[in-house]
Amino acid sequence: MLTQLADLLENIKVALDGLLANKMRSLLTMLGVIIGVGAVIALMSIGNGAQASITQEINSIGTNMLIVTSGGFGRIGGPGGGSMGVTMDDVEALADPNNVPAAAMVVPQYDGNGQLVYGDVNLNATVSGVPPEYLDLHELTLARGAFITGADVDKRSKVVVLGATIADELFGDFNPIGQKIKLADATGSKTTLTVIGVLAEQGGSMLNSADSSVFVPISTAQTKLFNARNSVGALRVSRINIMAKSEELVDTAETQIDAALREAHDLEAEDDADFNITNQAAILEMATSITSTLTAFLGAIAGISLFVGGIGIMNIMLVSVTERTHEIGLRKALGARKGDILLQFLMEAILLSGLGGLFGIGLGWAIASAASLTGVVTAVVTSGSVILAVSFALATGLFFGIYPANRAASLNPIEALRYE
Repeated sequence: MLTQLADLLENIKVALDGLLANKMRSLLTMLGVIIGVGAVIALMSIGNGAQASITQEINSIGTNMLIVTSGGFGRIGGPGGGSMGVTMDDVEALADPNNVPAAAMVVPQYDGNGQLVYGDVNLNATVSGVPPEYLDLHELTLARGAFITGADVDKRSKVVVLGATIADELFGDFNPIGQKIKLADATGSKTTLTVIGVLAEQGGSMLNSADSSVFVPISTAQTKLFNARNSVGALRVSRINIMAKSEELVDTAETQIDAALREAHDLEAEDDADFNITNQAAILEMATSITSTLTAFLGAIAGISLFVGGIGIMNIMLVSVTERTHEIGLRKALGARKGDILLQFLMEAILLSGLGGLFGIGLGWAIASAASLTGVVTAVVTSGSVILAVSFALATGLFFGIYPANRAASLNPIEALRYE
C-alpha cells in the first residue's frame, strides 16, 4: 500500500514537472477548462437564483391562494372575455361557507390606474380598491397611520393608503398622514383623497408590488374613482382572492369555487366557463419545472465549452508525447513499464483539468457575484453545481487524456530512442 502511494506521489511530481516545464502552454491549455467550469457554475447559479426568486414570490402570495378573474366565453355578452365579468354578487356567493366551506378568506379587489398629484409632483400608480381583510390576506404591515376600515367601505370614504415607494416619491421625509392628494383618472377627472396610512416596504412581487400601489376602499374605487358597473348595473371586481384553509384543501376549494360560480352564472357542467380560477400551487409547480429545465439547459450549453477544453487537452498531450518521445524511450530502457508511462501522461491530463477546474470555481463564483450585484437576479452558487462542474472537468481530462497516454505507453523503446 505504501509503495503504491509512493509511486502515485512520484507520478504526480513528474506530471507537475512536465506541466511547469511549459508554463504558458499549460496555462493556455487549462484556459478552456477554466472557462468551461466557470460558465457551468455561473449559468447554473443564475438559473438556481431565478428559480429561488420565482418560488419566493409565489410563496409570498401563498400557495394556498386561489384567484378568480373574468375570462372565457360564457353565454352572455359583455366585458371580461365574453362574460358580464366577476361581480360583487359572486363575492357574496363564494363568501358563503355553505358554498365554499374550504375557503378561509374571500377578498375582492378592483384595480385601476391613475395619476397622483401632490404639489408639483405627479406620478402614475396602480390604484387598488380593497376591503380591510386585504391587509391580513397579504400579510402587509403599516409604517404609520391606519389601513382601510369597514366603515370606510360602507361610507365610500375618499381615503387612501400609500405604498412605501409612492409615499417616498410624493412626500419624501415629510409625514403624509392627513395630507390630501389628487387622483386623476383616464378621463382627466380629479378626486381628492386624504392619506390615512403608509405601508412599510414590502418588496416586489411577481403579480403586484404593494410598494408602488395605493389602496382605497373597494366601494370608493368602484363608484367614485372608476366605473365598475357592467351593462346590467352590477359592480364588477378585477379579481377575487380566496385563501384556502390549508394547502391540502386547495384542490377541494377550487372545485367548490367552480361549482358555486357555475350556479351563480347559470352555467351547466358542459358550458364554457366565463371565469378563470388560478391555482398558485399549480403555478409554483409549473414555474419550478420550467426553471429547472432552463437551468439544466444552461448548464448543458456551458458544458460544451468544457468539451472543447477537453479537446485542447488531448491536442496538447499529443504534442507533448511527440516532443518527449526520446524521454519515453529512455525511461522504458531503464525499466519503466507501460503502465508507468500511461499513468504519467494520464496524471498530466488530469492535473490540467483539475487545476483548471479549481480556477474555474473562482471564475464562476466571480461571475455569479457580479450577476447578483446587478440586482436583476440573485445568483445562488450551490455545492451541487460546483461538484458537477469539477467532476465533469476531471472526467473530461481523463477521457481526452487516455488516447495520448496510451500512445505514449505503446511506443517501442528502441524506435523512441532513435527519435530526433
